[in-house]
Amino acid sequence: MELSNIFAMLGGLALFLYGMTMMSNGLEVAAGNKMKSILEKLTSNRFLGVGVGALITAIIQSSSATTVMTVGFVNSGLMNLESAVWVIMGANIGTTITGQLVAIDISAWAPVIAFVGVALIAFFKSAKLDAYGGIIAGLGILFMGMDMMSSAMVPLRTMPEFVSLITKFENPFIGIAVGALFTAVIQSSSASVGILQALARSGVMTLPSAIYVLFGQNIGTCITSVIASIGTNRNAKRTTIIHLMFNIIGTILFVAISFLFPFASLMESLTPSNVTAQIANTHTVFNIVTTLLLLPIGHQLVKLTYLILPEKEDSEDEMKLKYLDFHIFTNDYHVGTSAIANTQLFNETQNMLKMTIHNVQKSFELVKNYKESQFDKLMKKEEYINYLNKKIVEFTTLVISNELPLENNQTIGLFLKVSADLERIGDHAVNIAQRAKTLHENKSHFSEEAVDEISIMSSLCTNILNELKIENYNEFHEIVDKVDIIEESIDKTNHQFSVNQLKRLKDKKCSTENSVVFTKILTDFERIGDHGLNIAVSFSRLKKILATMKMSHV
Repeated sequence: MELSNIFAMLGGLALFLYGMTMMSNGLEVAAGNKMKSILEKLTSNRFLGVGVGALITAIIQSSSATTVMTVGFVNSGLMNLESAVWVIMGANIGTTITGQLVAIDISAWAPVIAFVGVALIAFFKSAKLDAYGGIIAGLGILFMGMDMMSSAMVPLRTMPEFVSLITKFENPFIGIAVGALFTAVIQSSSASVGILQALARSGVMTLPSAIYVLFGQNIGTCITSVIASIGTNRNAKRTTIIHLMFNIIGTILFVAISFLFPFASLMESLTPSNVTAQIANTHTVFNIVTTLLLLPIGHQLVKLTYLILPEKEDSEDEMKLKYLDFHIFTNDYHVGTSAIANTQLFNETQNMLKMTIHNVQKSFELVKNYKESQFDKLMKKEEYINYLNKKIVEFTTLVISNELPLENNQTIGLFLKVSADLERIGDHAVNIAQRAKTLHENKSHFSEEAVDEISIMSSLCTNILNELKIENYNEFHEIVDKVDIIEESIDKTNHQFSVNQLKRLKDKKCSTENSVVFTKILTDFERIGDHGLNIAVSFSRLKKILATMKMSHV
């Protein structure tokens, strides 16, 4: 094989991969904003889930992107594990579209197609047309690269060493290993199948020598989801395990079929004169049949992942994020990132809220009955609250810097405000706890009447914060009205209790020092109410923005 052929093959490979990337990116830009609304229609219905997974993958031309998005959605709580099973099965079917596309020989028209796409980008100043131009140009460049690769590989047919190497692929273990390794390296089953088709088109490979490589490619594509699951929660990791199980089970099944029946001969007979179509059809049959066989036992696959990766006990003292996943900004696939980010921020701020409620309740208990061990626990929890606030600030900064649509940035800003208000509530709980500590160290205490009044203020503040504990966005309904009523009650009660305290001070029923501490505690609780109302207002604004976003998808 001459040096010019090697250069031509590398150039063709470069064009093929670039064309595929260009087409995928264009499709992602054109359809990406609609992905969330498609997924919102996803139910636990397995057939609908498979359909959605196949549709999304066919649209964005990348099962890796769909799988990475699914891992992120499961990690954020936007999708449950069982729904993810159906989406992954569908993604495996959807990814075969690229192979079928490549099997259509339109090489002669490829330069014209590429020109049309570039013309849309160069001559029209429109973001929408740029996306469509990228799709069309990418398709043309892909076929040009395919044609270059195929032509450059023709001399390989007469090389005894290469022919000998290819025949070794008919060994299932070698073929599967080569296919898995190559796909893992380039992280795209669509691209690796396309390269296999180019080899076949040049006459270097036949279906019997390519079939086990093809099976291995389905396993190798899982590497992308494995990488995406690093640092995620256990359910997201289980999603990756399901993806691996699907392809490994399918490979074992089809290797067995190939031994028992003339499977390769059957696929060859469907399109005798078109080996690229034979590879595309085999890839499609592999994924459809595997899906049909595993579809009835999807729930059992989920249970199996819990055996492989059981739950683990988390240490209370360990400070870590429960929902935020910074890895969503490090992968190459950004479809659905805004939906993931919003859901993760919602869940993490709710997690922060629960810790804040705990500290508000414990601060009153310290006023009533001070214990050093309880004070230390409260301070540790405060460190955790501050840690979450810091991480939420870092996360929101990353989200905004990723240039998401304006309405998404508005929701991110509101979650940032919620986090800041929660952090201030935590500070007021610490203030109350420290005032309780001061009373204890001075061997002083409040009267029963004063403790009862502080108890009422504590209960009112806890009621506000409990109103803010919600499971999903749908519960934002009338939240401001409910919280506003309680906050007004806190203001009136604070005023009345301040008057009562002045009477006690005048009647010499308490010391001046204790009176000052009591007033400061009332002020802390009153400020907690104010911040609670701020959070409710932020939630109400979130509801309006989200409603607008949903209307824009209709």
